[in-house]
Amino acid sequence: MSLASPGSTVEVSVLVPAKDEAENLPEFVRQCAEALAPLPYGCEVVVIDDGSEDDTPKVLKELSRNYPFLRWVSHRSQRGIADALKSGADAARGKILVFYPADLQFLPAEIPALVEPIRSGEADIVTGTKQGTYEKAFVSGVYNRLCRWLFGIRVSDLNAVKAYRREIMDDMPTRPDWHRFMVVIAAADGFRVTERPVKLYPRRAGKSKFGLGRVPVGVLDLLSVWFQLRFGRKPMLFFGLSGGVLFALGFLVGTAALVLRFGFGMGFRPLLDLVMVLVISGIALFGFGFVGEMLAGMREELRALTRELRQNRGGHAEDLSAKRPE
Repeated sequence: MSLASPGSTVEVSVLVPAKDEAENLPEFVRQCAEALAPLPYGCEVVVIDDGSEDDTPKVLKELSRNYPFLRWVSHRSQRGIADALKSGADAARGKILVFYPADLQFLPAEIPALVEPIRSGEADIVTGTKQGTYEKAFVSGVYNRLCRWLFGIRVSDLNAVKAYRREIMDDMPTRPDWHRFMVVIAAADGFRVTERPVKLYPRRAGKSKFGLGRVPVGVLDLLSVWFQLRFGRKPMLFFGLSGGVLFALGFLVGTAALVLRFGFGMGFRPLLDLVMVLVISGIALFGFGFVGEMLAGMREELRALTRELRQNRGGHAEDLSAKRPE
């Protein structure tokens, strides 16, 4: 039996953000037990109670007594899916993590198909491709097309359930709602990406946490991710180029103003104002570029230190396990 109990070896951890999902959790956990029990590797389910206001904490306590493979952590207030996945990853023991919602729109029976490409070495992150009709298909389609166009990602659905190696979560920026860009950021870091079809079902109970008000926020997040992936390590490429263009335009406009003034005796005050705006803006953007370069250098140093610390912790843990008596 592959369902893990406390102290047993775990290879796959299913991370389940849950906000007011008391009605869905008993059936979800029961289906997890049925789907994961026959697998030849150890699995656990980690539910993250994201500030629920219903009976979710009480239900989780009862379920954890009946299902030893179930673990759960709790947020005092709602912090969003990105923070929930981070908290779940910190508590999880598996090397492969699976993001799965608790609303039963995706059934746990699909989890082994998502995990298998990672276990076989085919991919580092597997995203599910939704099969079926759903209310937000148009919005999701626009989002996926924009991502494929901006980032060159060759998968059809970036915002569904997914399985991924733990290293991807370790390198993921802890920004609100950036879990939607996990595949994009992982691909930019060189991780291999593939997809598998997953069936989408109607929500059985509760209500969706997604509203149209999040669409503008999602677009702005998309632009922010694109900017950071394109210019995050070379900010001078953006600010310096933009500043140089504005400075050159200011020089050309200034030359035209001098020719008009001294060559044709025509003074045009707005041209002088435009020259000042262009030159000052160009200098300011150059300044932003220099500051950005310093921040980018500090971020790279911090990343290097974090990787070194993680490697040292891993080596130290291996040394301790080697010295532990039989």
